Amino acid sequence: MKMLVALLLLSALGNAIVVLGNDSKEQCSHKPKLDPRPHSVSIVEFGAVGDGKTLNTGAFQNAIFYLNSFADKGGAQLYVPPGKWLTGSFNLTSHLTLFLEKDAIILGSQNPDHWGITDPLPSYGRGIDVPGSRYRSLINGYNLSDVVITGNDGTIDGQGSYWWDSFLTQTLNHSRPNLVEIVESVGVVVSNLTFLNAPSYTIHPVYCSHVLIQNISAYSPPSSPYTIGIVPDSSDHMCIENCNISMGYDAITLKSGWDEHGIKYNRPTTYVHIKQVNLQASTGSAVAFGSEMSGGISHVLAEHLDIKNSFTGIVFRTAPGRGGYIKNIEVSSVELENIHTAFIASGQYESHPDEEYDPSALPILEQITIDNVVGVNITVAGSFTGIENTPFEFTLSEISLSLNSASTSSSAWVCSDVVGSSKSVSPEPCPELKSSSNSNSFSSSITTLSSKGSASYL
Repeated sequence: MKMLVALLLLSALGNAIVVLGNDSKEQCSHKPKLDPRPHSVSIVEFGAVGDGKTLNTGAFQNAIFYLNSFADKGGAQLYVPPGKWLTGSFNLTSHLTLFLEKDAIILGSQNPDHWGITDPLPSYGRGIDVPGSRYRSLINGYNLSDVVITGNDGTIDGQGSYWWDSFLTQTLNHSRPNLVEIVESVGVVVSNLTFLNAPSYTIHPVYCSHVLIQNISAYSPPSSPYTIGIVPDSSDHMCIENCNISMGYDAITLKSGWDEHGIKYNRPTTYVHIKQVNLQASTGSAVAFGSEMSGGISHVLAEHLDIKNSFTGIVFRTAPGRGGYIKNIEVSSVELENIHTAFIASGQYESHPDEEYDPSALPILEQITIDNVVGVNITVAGSFTGIENTPFEFTLSEISLSLNSASTSSSAWVCSDVVGSSKSVSPEPCPELKSSSNSNSFSSSITTLSSKGSASYL
């Protein structure tokens, strides 16, 4: 009965929403039907000038305010034609399509006064970079339904160098903004665009449901500090597919809140399918779980990943005080090339938002499967360092890693406080991952999941 009610409710919200069941793999199986909006206006009609110099924040704000009047009439489209459209922060509205034509570039202002200030997210309790408030993102959405950001390969450029320099020189007054942040929304599509030079995160859906991100490219230079591509954060029923992402830190990071704030907010990231993506992460990881994962992360399938020229391939980050869990994760069909460390799981990410966290809130990592991986020019196969008396659980299978000359057989795998099992793994993993007192029961649980198919992710 509850599912029927949800179906009826969400189907009434708009054409960008497809209701999916509780199956990770299903999240990319059905695409929303993006019917043309019955109403469309150009940003030029509101006085915008695409010369790369004129500030167009007011034009974007006024256009979207006008288009909001069509929300109950099938929604509307804001068309951005070719040109360079400089702007500060602006908000989207429900039942809206923001469409960037080919050679249309939205440029983020490098004047921090044009971005505005907003409160920290409740699941974090403070800004990520510095305590207190944070700068608003360039493109924002709050409590929306049926919102689409798309185009004919247009570009959104955050011009992040000002923010990177401020971060590195520790002169930030507030935490850096993101390029796109959608909050507490349902039915979100981001597609067919290029994203450049995000100040911090590129695309940040937080507290959202039913999100599709497909056919996008995202790039920030290797020197950009802690820039991240796509960050599913306390969000559910998501598909990320056919994307090319190259970042200074992580390409894709799944999060769900920070220490006691995330535990209290208690909204996990769950039912996420990542597939057919090309990833590069200069100083971080191509796919990362955590370290802010206090609301929990579960039921994630990441498959058909092409990862090159990255510090780490796949990483699981957490620490005492996080609480929460990372469980029911499958990473499969991965190609690695020129990677320092293929896999990392660490319980020693000890950054905390404040002194109020509970050090006895220990995270749980279990039912994590990594299989069908091929890697060349790898320095370290894996480093798994769990938490004492709370070992991490992994199952590894069908993994073949070719180590480079900087690697040694004794340092290929580093393990402590980890249990699990392995099959057909080369180089041979550490003893803790060959067998353990828990391996039979752990393998049994995985077998039960597998025998039921992907729909067993419940």
